[in-house]
Amino acid sequence: MGKIRVLFVCVHNSARSQMAEAFLKQLASDKFEVESAGFEPGVINPLVIEAMNEIGIDISHNQTKSVFDFFKQGRLYHFVISVCNAASAERCPIFPGVTKRLGWSFEDPASFTGSHDEILTRTRLVRDSIKAEINTFIKKYQEINF
Repeated sequence: MGKIRVLFVCVHNSARSQMAEAFLKQLASDKFEVESAGFEPGVINPLVIEAMNEIGIDISHNQTKSVFDFFKQGRLYHFVISVCNAASAERCPIFPGVTKRLGWSFEDPASFTGSHDEILTRTRLVRDSIKAEINTFIKKYQEINF
């Protein structure tokens, strides 16, 4: 049995999808092969880097990637999971051979306003929500045979 291939997608690949990728790699890289990408790749959000560093995960050297490049390369996934709002998720291309497409809606840390501490607090909430969803996903799908 091979690993379950997962792609996390959001708009810029700068926050939510990066966190989801990092958590799944940390928690279950023995069962899952995971990547992340965006519709309009940007730059990793520095407050997301800070929030992930607080819990011992360094994503500061990650690069943002384009979902359309992955599509053009013909990459195959068992799961394509959007971690942005439903309207943005509709922009995701249909990958051939995808077994399941999921949508997890999380607030975009790039949209947060306020002081550094206020934005970081809200970013932590998104981080923790993503981790909880990843744990649920692992429990539900780790025994699938592909």
